[in-house]
Amino acid sequence: MSDSVKHQSQNKRKFEAPKREPIVNLSKYADTQIRIKLMGGRFVVGTLKGFDQLMNLVLDETVEHLRDPEDDTKILAGQTRELGLVVIRGTMLETLSPLDGSEIITGPSVQ
Repeated sequence: MSDSVKHQSQNKRKFEAPKREPIVNLSKYADTQIRIKLMGGRFVVGTLKGFDQLMNLVLDETVEHLRDPEDDTKILAGQTRELGLVVIRGTMLETLSPLDGSEIITGPSVQ
């Protein structure tokens, strides 16, 4: 092996970045139901099973609440779609809240 190759292999060190903590600590919401609004307007409710530092989420028993195709701002009452176990990328999250203690309120524009 030439001296330059030996020198290069010695200089290559395994880069270990400091461990990053999640932006928001969701561990207190583990195994509880949460409501999520996704980019694009979709609403889902599911049980939080896991998350990482990039806010990627794993939800179980997930249900999507369907919107009115004519008006994206209206959620159709009683119309849902069962999704089951899903992974949601953190970049798709718009809002996240625990299901207990929160509810969707209707404003004057919602009929």
